[in-house]
Amino acid sequence: MSSQQNRRLVKRFSKTAIFVHWLNALAFFMLYLTGLPLYTEYFHWLYIILGSAENAMILHRIFAVVFMTPLIIALIFDRQSLVHWLRQIFTWKKHDFKFFMPFAKEFFGLHSDVPKQDFYNAGEKLNSLLQLSMGFILVISGVILWFDQFFSASAVQWAFVFHNIGFALAIAVVVGHVYLSVGHPNSRVSMKGMTKGDVPVDYARDHHGRWYDELKEKEKQKNKGA
Repeated sequence: MSSQQNRRLVKRFSKTAIFVHWLNALAFFMLYLTGLPLYTEYFHWLYIILGSAENAMILHRIFAVVFMTPLIIALIFDRQSLVHWLRQIFTWKKHDFKFFMPFAKEFFGLHSDVPKQDFYNAGEKLNSLLQLSMGFILVISGVILWFDQFFSASAVQWAFVFHNIGFALAIAVVVGHVYLSVGHPNSRVSMKGMTKGDVPVDYARDHHGRWYDELKEKEKQKNKGA
């Protein structure tokens, strides 16, 4: 569990996991900012901030590349966390599906008995799957729009449609994610895990009970071997 210096904290995320999370968040925000004036004239006033339409396009493409790097960085520097994340989000069991009904009450600030969850709860798994799917759509359609000279007019037209759909859905998912990590009183403590890497033991027990039980079992085995 946590170090002897602070027994009330438990390690949740590595420094690499934290870095790639915030790099992805920065890239997404900048893609949003630079993409709005390219999408509609209602946001052409952003050209004043960005310099010009040409600058907006250049920045959009730069941050598009940045947006694709977190998975590569994680693969090189923290493959264990990446593999763990992928295994978790693609593994769904009975307790995951039983999560959503009681969580709907908790989402609106009411008390509910949520089944014990894994390192990533079912909501976080769903969020990750949606972000991964939207990211895939945005990247593929973005590549077609960037290198449109190599694709048919029909492919470019559909890429534009899917790019907008992926963008809109990704924004909706991000808004929910931000609300739960920053605004919701029962879960905003999770932000500590994405800033310092540790979360309170009470949070781990209450929100990720199955993971907490695994930590207790590992601690017990460690003490027996000591």
